[in-house]
Amino acid sequence: MIKTLLSMLGVAIIPGVCLAQKIDNTPVESFALNRFLGTWYEIARFDHTFERGMELTTARYFLDEDGNLKIINSGVLNNKFKTSTGKAKFTDTPGLLRVSFFGPFYSDYRVLDITPDYQYALIGGKTGKHLWILSRLVKPDEKQIDRLLIEASARGYDVGNLIWIEH
Repeated sequence: MIKTLLSMLGVAIIPGVCLAQKIDNTPVESFALNRFLGTWYEIARFDHTFERGMELTTARYFLDEDGNLKIINSGVLNNKFKTSTGKAKFTDTPGLLRVSFFGPFYSDYRVLDITPDYQYALIGGKTGKHLWILSRLVKPDEKQIDRLLIEASARGYDVGNLIWIEH
């Protein structure tokens, strides 16, 4: 219910507000990487070229034998299974990683919100152009998703622009 309401509000009201409102992309103050590792299902995202048209998307985070954080993103595009492998650098700020899927170029990966049980996460970037809602479950709890939508909206993100992913 809230998801539908926020989506309608995002289209009708929030775009004008967001132009004047700064995005709050402050990462969480406490973050346990070892609890974040594993498989996450992408529930929703802002549109961007490197995932455009993909469905059934997942992200798997793991440490390699040298202790480096590795990422495998996968999904289906035009009935073909696709994967991309990335890496991340740690920073001194909890909840802020620097992620690369394209050679030497790194981007901010900001954990904006995460449930205490590490089952749901809200992820953003350096600017307001990127936003993801992740869940450990293919079929997430709507109340948790609604809570993350409210959090994203309160931070200035236009949740009406989210694309909901089929699983």
